[in-house]
Amino acid sequence: MKTKSYTIGVDIGGTNIRLSLMSRDYDVLYKLKEPRGSDPLFTVHKLLGSLFQECPDDILAVGIAVAGIIDRENGIVLNSPNIQSLNGINLVSEVASRYKTPAIIENDANAAAYGEKISGAGRDYKNFVMLTLGTGIGAGIIIENELLPVAAEIGHITINQNGNKCGCGNTGCLEAHASGSAIIEYAISKIKDGTETILKKLYNGNYFKITAEDIYKSALDGDSLSRDTLKEAGRNLGLGLAAAINIFSPEAIILMGGLTGSWNIYVEHAIKEASRRSLRELFEKTKIISSTLGDNAGIIGSAALANKRFNRAL
Repeated sequence: MKTKSYTIGVDIGGTNIRLSLMSRDYDVLYKLKEPRGSDPLFTVHKLLGSLFQECPDDILAVGIAVAGIIDRENGIVLNSPNIQSLNGINLVSEVASRYKTPAIIENDANAAAYGEKISGAGRDYKNFVMLTLGTGIGAGIIIENELLPVAAEIGHITINQNGNKCGCGNTGCLEAHASGSAIIEYAISKIKDGTETILKKLYNGNYFKITAEDIYKSALDGDSLSRDTLKEAGRNLGLGLAAAINIFSPEAIILMGGLTGSWNIYVEHAIKEASRRSLRELFEKTKIISSTLGDNAGIIGSAALANKRFNRAL
């Protein structure tokens, strides 16, 4: 019987869907990317179909990463806040039945953490926490070289019981005070209150269009509101870092996502706050570093998890 050579990794993101074709030795041979569109399942099948057409009899398994709460055992997306059309969908069954190939599902941040473990910044660490810093905040945890199979929703720990309303329905979540969305909301609230800022000049005065990247660029140009916004969000992120350090005592915390581009303001203030809030002995043994895989972490991790799961069954 011929040994199947490849696994496919799928990462269903808020903006794009990415796929990878991975060898049994964890080498990424091919990558695809396409905008998610209004029907993400259609886009997934379109991209998967092209890979199965290339090597129809040589795919061992498919690993699927998606944001939100997932039911690993049954393959169902329970709650994906940013891709609600997938809620209640059994992605494993959808893929396995159409392509006659086994599949698994994993939270996107967990898959990304495993990707960093396999071939990224986590290769040299047995124990680390990875945080994704973007529109929201996700996390994945590696313990003794293995992915911890939990929700790891560090973005939804409460850091302020009377704080901002979060998209999850709670108040005071880390995500509601330190994510890209929180940064934008904070800056807009200050503009509404009359704070002077060069952000008002962007988009012909329609400051509701500003992005976290705009705020960082304005901070580099000396804008006080932009700098204060990033510092405040960084201090809030530091509370989450301190919690992760105190609970997991990791060798490293790996940070990935668009907000890491603001490292010299946002992340540096987070590290300073974490140093004050975490136990000194634990903080001193934790390295806080940047991802090396970036957007590819999820497709690498999901393919590697499928590879691991189904190669064991051979």
